[in-house]
Amino acid sequence: MQVGFDVGATKIESVVLEKDGQEKYRSRISCPKNYNQIITSIKDIHKQLEKEFNQELPIGVCHPGVHSPQTGLVKNVPNISWLEKKPFQNDLRKALGKEVFCENDANCFALSEAMDGAAKNYNVVFGIIIGSGTGGGIVINKKILKGANYISGEWGHLPLPIFGNLNDKKYIKKKISLMQIQKFTSGKGLEKLYHKKITAREIFNKSDKFTKSIFIKHFKIRLARALVNLIYTIDPDVFVFGGGLSNEISSLNELKKMVTKNMEIKHINTKFLKAKYGDASGVRGAARLNN
Repeated sequence: MQVGFDVGATKIESVVLEKDGQEKYRSRISCPKNYNQIITSIKDIHKQLEKEFNQELPIGVCHPGVHSPQTGLVKNVPNISWLEKKPFQNDLRKALGKEVFCENDANCFALSEAMDGAAKNYNVVFGIIIGSGTGGGIVINKKILKGANYISGEWGHLPLPIFGNLNDKKYIKKKISLMQIQKFTSGKGLEKLYHKKITAREIFNKSDKFTKSIFIKHFKIRLARALVNLIYTIDPDVFVFGGGLSNEISSLNELKKMVTKNMEIKHINTKFLKAKYGDASGVRGAARLNN
């Protein structure tokens, strides 16, 4: 058996899995807004679980952001600022007195779905996260692809083509931040683009002609074109969709047809699938980090 922890902005979720993926335990607590208290909470829960199951339990932890390969510090976690620039993995190892594996939450989502989820029968899996932001993870032959900078799969940060004064460095820097794919395909991005101040879910629930026929249609077109880039670059066997906003996409077959229309080939073999474990995939993937 093995333990997985999912550390988010509002919760710490934990799960115990058998080797075959069967869940033996699951719980959730509020995430403390204090770094040391997060360490203590994970330590206490893990200690309790080892006592309950009467055995040593390997541990994996997923969280937003990544551990910098240069410094070992967590970076790119704006929603959990108390983790930013902290040696999270190293401090957990010291506190628990054992090996601890930490990994980006989107990577763990993709790993979970590749191991025994919707994509278990495929070799090259791209986990697509469409929520408040846009992200993802790549798993090849059941192994996470991290890359030289530990940012593989972060397709939401891909910039769209830039037009204008290419000699003006300030202009270019501003345009790169404004023209990222996630500005047009994520919940927060759509909320900023919409003409009224409402949530992304409320946008998808509206039935007026402008919202349905124009705004949401253009969201799907932009998403489809972004996926075209991923197919031409990585050519995965399957896209597995997760994240709250992905649930608003009523038909993945429709999305696949839109992708195909934007490609030079008339048929694509790439599968488009919903995640089997949904929001639970992150913590399940964390437990799989020791495999």
